[in-house]
Amino acid sequence: MRKILAICMVLTLLLAGVSSADGHLIPVKLQLQWVAQSQFAGYFAAHDLGFYEEAGLDVTILEGAVEIVPQQVVASGGAEFGIAWVPKVLESNEQGVNLVNIAQVFQRSGTLEVSFVDTGIESVEDFAGMRIGTWGFGNEHELYAAMRAVDIDPANSDDVTIILQPFDMSLLLNGELDAAQAMTYNEYAQVLEAVNPDTGELYQPEDLNVINFNDVGAAMLQDHVFVNADWLAEEGNEEIAVAFLKASFRGWIHCRENPDACVEVVLDNGSTLGESHQTWQLNEISKLIWPSPAGIGVMDEDLWQQTVDISIEALVIGEDPGMDAFRTDLAQAAVDALAMDGHNVTGDMWEPVEVELRPGGE
Repeated sequence: MRKILAICMVLTLLLAGVSSADGHLIPVKLQLQWVAQSQFAGYFAAHDLGFYEEAGLDVTILEGAVEIVPQQVVASGGAEFGIAWVPKVLESNEQGVNLVNIAQVFQRSGTLEVSFVDTGIESVEDFAGMRIGTWGFGNEHELYAAMRAVDIDPANSDDVTIILQPFDMSLLLNGELDAAQAMTYNEYAQVLEAVNPDTGELYQPEDLNVINFNDVGAAMLQDHVFVNADWLAEEGNEEIAVAFLKASFRGWIHCRENPDACVEVVLDNGSTLGESHQTWQLNEISKLIWPSPAGIGVMDEDLWQQTVDISIEALVIGEDPGMDAFRTDLAQAAVDALAMDGHNVTGDMWEPVEVELRPGGE
């Protein structure tokens, strides 16, 4: 039934975008999980380049902050669409909301634990007895799962000292942490944008040891588009969702093919981070999206199950939420429509570029 529905929606989208009963654009809101930066470049591009408008939508993008929980915003009706990490939404659903993943944009995790070479931390086992940083707020699940897998209990101070770090790398740089949590696209670059006092030059990758949670079997799916399942069930809202996804995916494809122009879009939307940092970030974000073997936004069910299994093992959730927690038909409809328009929806030929970071990311 869903396959038939998807085909019908594709044909509808090929003919025209959605519109309200009076023919005007349909207003919807997108709640980001953080501030304006290249992590969300595809959505800003879709907005500023008119892709949402062409799809019949008047989209308002809401920036995030530490105190903003996208799941709460969407569940309460403050936005139709939200961006968050999968474990956080699974956790919110267990607490009583009814959210559904409709597009898994990031195909892999971007979480790292970063240390300086002189600490000798080369594996998760080496965290034992060390001062290990995390942001908390649900960002610690991969780290804790990786430690539990090697019999290090993050709740036992005799095993490891867990330190809540700010959303920067200051504690690592000033020696208060042995290893700090970082994203490939943000905090890792912040270290490489800082001056090494021993050399007077910027830190280099060879100064650092990096543990990537994709490599140690603790990776969990991250940025995805979710909606309130009750909203989605209302008449016409599945079509709105497909229109939103099609325009958003088109934005990400544009950023893949026009990275410099896309960075300018992000900067124009008020990013406080500099040009070289945002260029680095978009390049790293693209690594998390492309290639998308089944098409951008279409869930890899094996990675979904890995995320669920780790979430249960890490005590994030108590039981498997089942396959109703995500849908692939809406993203598939959007992907099929874009493919019919001649877009490369898998990014199978994309290659990352070398980005030169400048001091402070300027």
